[in-house]
Amino acid sequence: MTAIDCAHVAMLLKAGDDATTTTARGRALEDLIAYLFELIPGITVTARNELNAFKAEEIDVAFWNEGDRAGLRLFDHILIVEAKNWASPAGYPELAVFNDKLQSRGRPMGIFVAASGITGDPQNLTRAHSVLARALSEGREIIVLTRSEIEKLPDTDELVQLLKRKRAQLAVSGTIFQA
Repeated sequence: MTAIDCAHVAMLLKAGDDATTTTARGRALEDLIAYLFELIPGITVTARNELNAFKAEEIDVAFWNEGDRAGLRLFDHILIVEAKNWASPAGYPELAVFNDKLQSRGRPMGIFVAASGITGDPQNLTRAHSVLARALSEGREIIVLTRSEIEKLPDTDELVQLLKRKRAQLAVSGTIFQA
């Protein structure tokens, strides 16, 4: 277990809140994601803000997952993360684009960090939640993390457990875990 430096998390969140451009807001959240995930045993950043060969899609953050027993052992070896540091929930179009990115790269799993969550009703699978259900039916898992969930994390054990619970709930109910 590694403690998460709450002051560092708060500083990165404040940098995003105080940013004057959407790019700077996004980069601050990406910095936070990189910080948190690299604390997990066996996880290392492999790419940040990389465009595909066609210059049409950008990957915000990609991680290599060694599958450490204390980390994300049964998660995909390559974890692609999309960051949306918005004041309002991310919608259907953003989740659909992320799902397409995962599909075009043959990735079975991705993590979508939406500061304010996503639109729709998880029980009725409306709006953005419908993309999660569709992705699951196509063999892909999209785990959604929010700012409020991140702010509550004291250590990497809790982060790993949160991701595992969300993944299990996604498989069981077809929607994201409501923490």
